[in-house]
Amino acid sequence: MVRAVSVFVPAWLPAFVFSGVLLLQGCSLLPKKDKDPTEGQPVAGLVRSSNEAAEEDKGDGKEKADKRDAFTVDVRGPEDVRDYLKLHLEIQRYRELDDLGATEISRLMVAAEANARELLGTLGYFTPTLTLELNETPQSTKAPREIVISVSPGDITKVSNVQISYAGAIADDAKAEAQRDSIRTDWALRAGQPFTQQAWDSAKTTALRSLTAKRFPTGNIEISRAEVDADRHEARLSATYQSGPAYKFGPLELRGIKRYDPDGARRIARLPSGQDYDQQKLLDAQQRLASSGYYDSVFLTLDTDSGNPLAAPVIAQLREAPLQKVVLGVGFTTDNGARLSIDHIHNQVPLLGWRAVSRLSLDQDIKSLSTELNAIPDDRGWRWFTGAELKSEQSGSYVVDSGRLRGGRNKSGDHIDRSYFLQYDYAQNRGIDAPPSASAVTANWGWTGRYFDDNASPSRGYGLALEVAAGYTLTGMQTPFTRTYARWLGVVPLGSAEDKETRARRSRLQLRVEGGAVSAKDSAQIPSTLMFLTGGDTTVRGYSYKQIGTVRPDGQIVAGRYLGVMSAEWQRPFVYKDKLTAWESVVFVDAGAVADKPGDLKPKVGVGVGARWRSPVGPVQADLAYGVDSKKFRLHFRLGFNF
Repeated sequence: MVRAVSVFVPAWLPAFVFSGVLLLQGCSLLPKKDKDPTEGQPVAGLVRSSNEAAEEDKGDGKEKADKRDAFTVDVRGPEDVRDYLKLHLEIQRYRELDDLGATEISRLMVAAEANARELLGTLGYFTPTLTLELNETPQSTKAPREIVISVSPGDITKVSNVQISYAGAIADDAKAEAQRDSIRTDWALRAGQPFTQQAWDSAKTTALRSLTAKRFPTGNIEISRAEVDADRHEARLSATYQSGPAYKFGPLELRGIKRYDPDGARRIARLPSGQDYDQQKLLDAQQRLASSGYYDSVFLTLDTDSGNPLAAPVIAQLREAPLQKVVLGVGFTTDNGARLSIDHIHNQVPLLGWRAVSRLSLDQDIKSLSTELNAIPDDRGWRWFTGAELKSEQSGSYVVDSGRLRGGRNKSGDHIDRSYFLQYDYAQNRGIDAPPSASAVTANWGWTGRYFDDNASPSRGYGLALEVAAGYTLTGMQTPFTRTYARWLGVVPLGSAEDKETRARRSRLQLRVEGGAVSAKDSAQIPSTLMFLTGGDTTVRGYSYKQIGTVRPDGQIVAGRYLGVMSAEWQRPFVYKDKLTAWESVVFVDAGAVADKPGDLKPKVGVGVGARWRSPVGPVQADLAYGVDSKKFRLHFRLGFNF
């Protein structure tokens, strides 16, 4: 604080000061000396040139580089304990303080011993033997002193007993019996396992997630206790979970709706109002809204503050997508090389109000132009759709120019997709002695079921797809025909394991079977786009895209009426220094055949090895395959898993 103090000053003093200032200014007129001894040195208050500043900064950096720490810390003991203490000991924070005396360092060593015992306790070692030594190291370039911490952790503490109890609505609810048993059965830290703080916290958190995932979203851990008997190296664990009330889904409240129909959003979400709360069903509804294309951002939450657990509202925070947009895409596949695509999306086509997606796609072997229109699904999830496509592609030994028009209804569920539709196909083959043009109309039914643990990167489960069509050829003699197609893929873990971590380390066997048949008179002119070819990244590796087909007497390859494909792939996660990585190695055998008669099916085999990387955008797959029939190696790349 500044104070103003009145002081009596004689009248002659200001005049004396004023005269002195004038005399000092006149000194600048006096002759200067030949050389100023301080010339070239930085002066306070003056601005240095950039070169001068750089030289001085360089000197400061050198001094900083030459500066030694006050001490170094050397931890000696088993590798896992040593690394953990080096990383977390509090004493490491004080190494760079250069003004520490012997007294301060002694206090730090006392605190370091207590800190080390606390850290070892989190690893399950409650009776360690610690020795701390202070050594003078004047010749060291790192520090003049060294603190050596020798650790003998002793026996690790193991869990002797686990007691899980419940409070709240879940305790006496008969409907919750399966959920209570599931939490106890899946408890991660079991009797006989080593006790660590991380494992204890993880087990409690995992059980809490299981509690709040169904019916009891406001559940919490009411009491948790770990009683450690250090002498016997045992830990007794107990946890009480307070469930709170049971919740049911109430109405869906939409926020952010401006352009699109609110009732349409509710039909897309298909939230099961009136049913018991299930976190997965909430996430499924959120995913359906997000993947509909109408919204750029979707976030669903259960309003547990509404005061009505039996009809709790679900709040949907939405940010709508633009009415129209154009998307440019580039890509690459080992099947068809570089690809360029242009998509135009219109979320409300005039008059119809349907969503339209039109695409132009160009790559080495395929050029296509398509459009597909989809209505908003009804209350049962079914929706109308129609689409058209023009395509020119290398198919076998020929270039096929084709057209397709279809319309019908489909439904996408949590695990099952269904569809039924009418379709018109036209195909014209270009090449020497090419098969004749053909056209047909068909009535189609499709069913796809996915039962994987993770649809993006499965480690277990299976998928099954079925297609059945009946139709008439329209070119030449009108002839009835049928077309059936089936595809199955299963992922089977090898061995057995109790905990999730061990299951993730297990190798797996992926099996794939694919088959198709077109039944018609030999004279029937069926469009080649309805028949079969195989080979490529996702079918028979070691062969190029659609290289395997029916071989004519002149050596030309054409689409055939019967298809058979089998594949076996051994997948093994890669573990480095006892840690599970994002990489996997694979060994595989593929076999596929196409013919016009079942008896003529002669499989072509591909064998190889590959690698998988679980990237943030999906699994990246690279395979090197050898075609036994073609006697050539072929490299296959692809991104993502689709069934």
